[in-house]
This record gives sequence, structure tokens and C-alpha cells, in this order.
Amino acid sequence: MIKSKDLLGIKDLSAEEIIRILDTAAVFKDVLARDIKKVPTLRGKTVVNVFFEPSTRTRTSFELAAKRLSTDVVNFSVPASSIAKGETLKDTALTIQALGADFVVIRHSSAGVPYFLSRVLKASVINAGDGSNEHPTQALLDLFTIRSSKENIEGLTVAIIGDVAHSRVAKSNIYGLTKLGAKVRLIGPPTLMPVAINNLPVDIYNSMEEGIRGADVIMTLRIQLERQNRGFFPSLEEYFKLYGLTGDRLKLAKEDAMVMHPGPINRGIEISTDAADGPQSVILEQVTNGLAVRMAVLYLLSGVKE
Repeated sequence: MIKSKDLLGIKDLSAEEIIRILDTAAVFKDVLARDIKKVPTLRGKTVVNVFFEPSTRTRTSFELAAKRLSTDVVNFSVPASSIAKGETLKDTALTIQALGADFVVIRHSSAGVPYFLSRVLKASVINAGDGSNEHPTQALLDLFTIRSSKENIEGLTVAIIGDVAHSRVAKSNIYGLTKLGAKVRLIGPPTLMPVAINNLPVDIYNSMEEGIRGADVIMTLRIQLERQNRGFFPSLEEYFKLYGLTGDRLKLAKEDAMVMHPGPINRGIEISTDAADGPQSVILEQVTNGLAVRMAVLYLLSGVKE
């Protein structure tokens, strides 16, 4: 079980809870391989997706995961809701709960919104990304993908490249990887490193070549232009020249190194086409694994007794 009724961040989970989620996801991945992929596990439950930011992979993945578990799913349209008329987020959330929501999956541009809602709602709140804070289910699917290929995460060297300062994916992965015993390297210009980076158990590299040398896993991050209020590097062309993952640079990592990206990919900025589509890439596998992981999260949260 997950001790809390909510999934708000990887920082809040123990290593044992993370492993439990990954083990449960493995069971659901087997279910998804069957001809009939739907199970009646959560029949009668209701999942409401509330996304204040654009999303394709995460929202669709949660919707499919819920439907595979036989829940009812409602995709909440923010522009067409009473929020556009001035209703507060708290009142909107309470209204959703009054209509019978058992799970509220929330994505918001402001860090901390899922934590606020978790104190207001009896329903389980699942953080689908809050500002630059965390994106726990993305990290869980990344961990699941790594473990599926490498069997054991402990002792692996994982290089995370790019806009760490603005990336909720990076932060959740740092928490998860280090809790499971991986060595994490962060690669990028100093301007894209978090202010409190020295408080994290990671190694910092400003040189791409030095950072990926000998790595078991390479994870490139999307440049978060929508979260940047000033120039952090001269140009996108310059960024790719210094920090873009290419086939040639990939040769510096271990021969069996995995190439990952949370998506959406900006080809020619964060990663080249030959690296993104090459035999070492597991980017599409990450998307597939996200379905099993989110099924596992919904299932485990549904068993919590308040």
C-alpha cells in the first residue's frame, strides 16, 4: 500500500513504497498484454482529470489507465468551467467531490496546488505535475522502464541533461533514483541548474562529454521555454551544439546505455533524430509503461483506509 491517500510527490515516498508501485505496475503490464485489457478492479469508482496546463501523454495515459480498471472518467474542461466565472479552485474541487469523484488527477502551473487540494478533499489527489515542483508518475514510469531493462537500479549511473532548474520531471527522478541507489549526474549550463543544487545528492557537469561518459542511462529534458522569464542561453542552436544528445556523443556512454526523454521531444534542440529513434532509445516504451504505472497508482490508492 501507499501510506497516504494521495500521490503528491516522489519526495514523500519511501523506497519501499516506490518498489511496491513498480512491482504492481509489472502485474498490470502483463494485463495490458492480454487480448482483453480491461479488468473490473475499480468498477464503480470515478476519476476526474483536472488539467490547467496542456497535456497529451499524461492526461491520455491517466484516462486510459482508469478505463482499463473499469472506472468512470471525467475530463474536466477548465475554460468551460465556473473557474472562468471567478469560482475559486477550492470551491470547484469541492463541487467535483460532491459529484462523486474518488480520484482527482490535477495538473497546475503553480507548485503546491495538489498539496492544497489534498487537505481539502477526501478524494485521493494525484499530482500530474505542479509548476516546476514535481511530476511523480513520470518519474515512476521512468524508474519502471529502467528497471525493466536493467533489472536493478542500485549502482547505475544516470545522466540527466538540460533544463533541470525548471523541470519537475528532473526533480522527481532525482528523488526516486537516489532513493533506489542510483548515482545521478546533472548536465547543463550553470544557468539551468537549481539554486539549491548543492543540497541534492548529485554530481554536476557543465561538459556534456564528461557528463555522459560511462553512463548507464541518459535522460534528456525538454527545454521549458514557457517557464523561463529571461534568456538562460544564447540561442537554441547554441544549446544543441553544447548539450544536444547526438549519436556521436552517445558513443561516450556505455554500449548498452538507454536513451530516455519525458516528451514532447524537440528534435534538433535537446536530441538528434538518430539518437531519439536509434536502437538504444526507449522513449516510446516510456509512454507504454506509463499506462501500467498509472493503473498501479490508482489501484494502490484505492486500498487506503481513511
